[in-house]
Amino acid sequence: MTVKPLSLDRISGVLILSAIVLALVAANSPLKELYKVIHHAPIRIGLAPYQIDEPLIVWINQGLMTIFFVLVGVEIKHELVDGHLSTLRRAALPAIAAFGGMVVPALIYVAFTAPEGEAMRGWAIPMATDIALALALLSLLGRRIPVGLKIFLMALAIFDDLGAVAIIAVFYGGEIQFLPMILAFVTFGVMIGLNRLGQAHPLALAVLGAMLWVALFEAGVEAALAGVLIAAVIPNGIKDDRGNSPLLTTHRMLHPWASLLIVPLFGFFNAGVTIEIETLRNVSSGVSMGVFFGLFLGKQIGVLGATWCAVKLGICLLPPGIRFRHIYGAGLLAGVGFTMGLFVTALAFDTPTFAASARLVILVGSSLSAFVGLAVLWFAQGEPEMQRSRHQSGGT
Repeated sequence: MTVKPLSLDRISGVLILSAIVLALVAANSPLKELYKVIHHAPIRIGLAPYQIDEPLIVWINQGLMTIFFVLVGVEIKHELVDGHLSTLRRAALPAIAAFGGMVVPALIYVAFTAPEGEAMRGWAIPMATDIALALALLSLLGRRIPVGLKIFLMALAIFDDLGAVAIIAVFYGGEIQFLPMILAFVTFGVMIGLNRLGQAHPLALAVLGAMLWVALFEAGVEAALAGVLIAAVIPNGIKDDRGNSPLLTTHRMLHPWASLLIVPLFGFFNAGVTIEIETLRNVSSGVSMGVFFGLFLGKQIGVLGATWCAVKLGICLLPPGIRFRHIYGAGLLAGVGFTMGLFVTALAFDTPTFAASARLVILVGSSLSAFVGLAVLWFAQGEPEMQRSRHQSGGT
């Protein structure tokens, strides 16, 4: 589970990009009104008086994305317990790189939006990396890329997501409702107890997870984060006859659904920016400049700068076969922030103008980061390893 199948990553990347393009086409064509109607179609789930009545976009962003956050939580837990982040020495370098890659973009955004009041709420938009797209892009370079760089970028993105989850939980919830929050704590406590007793049956966790989601939703906390809490109590030590833990089984079950359906669907319904005169006028606004330079410049400066400092101070060592030019390219790819960036945008802004500007620039900044990052890594590695070894041996 440490490095996901590249073929699935590639397919996922293509689907996400296709969904974003289709959303832009739909939002800027005669289909615009139909897109808006579907986007805000009311959906009611539950039985009166206990029912939740919200538009489709809310069910996607806070409902379906819960499954995505379960997958994120499973990957984080696995890497911290058994994977490449299970020791301090292994985790230190990508953790420091991720910290730099979060702080610098946030500071750049704040520098551009400090005078603009509500615009400051978007400071977390350029902070997170899209794991699926970053690894999908990296996989396009095939054997030109050292395996250690793929592991480094994946670990960096995991720490990015861990930081983003914490920030969303603390800074982007609504007004907290006391009683539902107590119910959420009690439900999560029961889930932890079942885990400790070895009784965390999948059906029990699913039922309790649904209760936790409803409690967080009613409490005014970002309900999709229930996914991370659910992942935290999925057992990892118990093995079946094939040696698979429930954590690994959950990953294998959810990864295709999240990568091939949920994230592309999320992208389609969140990337539909209507490009009007007002939107284009706002490309020079603080929000637009903060998001663009945060993603494109902030990420590369933060990742490379933090890594350089950690290595030069003797805190960490670069992985075998990795040079600073590889870290620079990885820092650029870390600026691909579609999924989390769009997710935070939906939480941060009530003002349509701010939201439209941020979404448009997320697409532009992420695309530029991807293109330049791939170019840097293509020239950084030189000849692929197999081709180089053939030349050295005199083969053809």
